[in-house]
Amino acid sequence: MSSSSPKPPWAKVNFEDLSIVAVDDNQQALDILIQVISGFGAKKVSRCLSAEEARKVLTDNQIDMVVTDAMMPSIDGYDLTRWIRREAPEQNRFIPVIVVTGHTPRRDVVKARDCGANYIIAKPITPKTIMDRILWVAREDRMGIDCDSYVGPDRRFRRLGPPAGMAGRRSGDLNDEIGAAVEPNMSQDEIDSVMKPQKVTV
Repeated sequence: MSSSSPKPPWAKVNFEDLSIVAVDDNQQALDILIQVISGFGAKKVSRCLSAEEARKVLTDNQIDMVVTDAMMPSIDGYDLTRWIRREAPEQNRFIPVIVVTGHTPRRDVVKARDCGANYIIAKPITPKTIMDRILWVAREDRMGIDCDSYVGPDRRFRRLGPPAGMAGRRSGDLNDEIGAAVEPNMSQDEIDSVMKPQKVTV
């Protein structure tokens, strides 16, 4: 009796017909990203070394998904995501967008969520992490929101209110000025918990 090894998750998904845009200004990082995505069987992967290149591809073609680096010169991954949500052709405005970054303080995770990204992945990337997020996106049933202040997947979280014993905004709260990083990077599990919406009690 022959024993067969279990199939990897991507063996259950047909990537051949997916049109994916991969964006990173670092040639080596882009090569690695494309190798990972191509390893899943994707044959239509557009490689872009800048957000400007990605915009052109997204303007001229119907795309199924974007995977972009966060930190790029001129137009970064956050601005690219915001452009996709607000200015890309209608057919591409609500496609899944995954942001990849080497720096994951909470403010950057929240920034990715608030510009309309579906998920953010901490570097170094692995095939398993990329595949997990792609499968999550495929299974997602989040509604698309389009309003003056936000365009993208529903990002609402349960409103928990202020900490016990506190009445609303506190006088000792920090201001919104951004200085040097003082908080540690978030783990991938912590990132996922911020990006994943919870039911809202109305």
